[in-house]
Amino acid sequence: MTIEGEETRPTAASAGRGVVGRLSWGLADQAASSLSNFAVGIYVARSLGVTAFGVFSLAWVTYGVVLSVSRGVGTDPLVVRFSGVPDASWRGAVARSSGTALGVGAAIGTVCLAVGLALGGSVGIAFACLGVMLPGLLLQDAWRYAFFAAGTGRKAFVNDVVWGVALVPAMVLAARVDSVAAFVLAWGASAAVAALYGCLQSGIRPQLTGARQWLRTHRDLGYRYLVENTCLSGASQLRAYGLGAIVGVGAVGAVRGSELLLGPFLAVLMGLSLVTVAEAARVLRQAPHRLGPFCLLLGGGQAVAALLWGAALLLMPDQVGEFVLGDVWQSTSPLIVPAVLGVAGAGLGTGAAAGLRALAAARRSLRSQLFASACYVSGGLGGAAVAGTVGSAWGVAVATLCGSAVWGLQLRTALREHHQNHIREVRKP
Repeated sequence: MTIEGEETRPTAASAGRGVVGRLSWGLADQAASSLSNFAVGIYVARSLGVTAFGVFSLAWVTYGVVLSVSRGVGTDPLVVRFSGVPDASWRGAVARSSGTALGVGAAIGTVCLAVGLALGGSVGIAFACLGVMLPGLLLQDAWRYAFFAAGTGRKAFVNDVVWGVALVPAMVLAARVDSVAAFVLAWGASAAVAALYGCLQSGIRPQLTGARQWLRTHRDLGYRYLVENTCLSGASQLRAYGLGAIVGVGAVGAVRGSELLLGPFLAVLMGLSLVTVAEAARVLRQAPHRLGPFCLLLGGGQAVAALLWGAALLLMPDQVGEFVLGDVWQSTSPLIVPAVLGVAGAGLGTGAAAGLRALAAARRSLRSQLFASACYVSGGLGGAAVAGTVGSAWGVAVATLCGSAVWGLQLRTALREHHQNHIREVRKP
């Protein structure tokens, strides 16, 4: 004879272990991805020099924008609607969403190829090579999100490790050629190897013909997430360009220095972001009343971790800072406190953002992101106009906290609406 309380305790404990395990694989996967990206950047910079590395960086930044598009219309809806679902449903959705990523890569890649050929020169050749490699790059990223939606983050980690291993011989060959085009091709070709391996891991073939159906079925989420993702990256670029125009290029370098100091912690946040929406969606399906506390714990935990990391940075001797950043340390050190507060504020917002996406409240999510992005740009540039680089950093910190407050308010309203809708459904005869 079993007691009811005794049955539920192991179940809750095993569920908790499952969440921790999936979060751990998210962190491991992001660590592998960040390490390979960092290694590529350092290797290419040392091999090509400043000017050629700048050309490579233009291709890299363009890839980041295209990646935001692919995630918005392809993988973000997948994570929201197909996390923790039966395997057959997941497989069909992954085939269409990965086909969408492949289609986005082919379409925008064709544009990059045409523009690159028209431009000519080193920049044009780099963009042309990027256009050829975009389908493989986006498909590799699509597999990562598909595996996390299924709760098998270990496969995403292995896929990123495969990409990292393939990068080694590819970069060595590119260094022998010693050109920007060779490095872009090496980077993209190694991603294509991992993308093909993802097909073997999942046993799924991307359905390029299913892209139109996927976009049509999930347009209520996809187009809003598309705007949300691109305005997030666009706000950061606008702040950087505006700061350079108002204060000077040195100010941009100082801000970038503060971001490098926060780099390890930001990598943790990015790793968590791979799985938080999927976990929030699971909580919503299994215990809807726990979604609010889950998001609060998630955001609060990240904020506290950011503050602890900031305290460690403040205790760091100047000699260590100068060793890491060189001459940039003197202009970066006054930015540590506002930069940490800004990241802590962003951490609070990520919990609410995960909850809104789990609820498929795309309209509220987009509204929050637009407000947060507008605050970010206006705070960063307004602060720069008033008090230079330090003023910009404090403006961003205040703006981020305001944006997170809006995220929290929108989540509270969405939870209330979801609860009321659930009550109406229960009362229906």
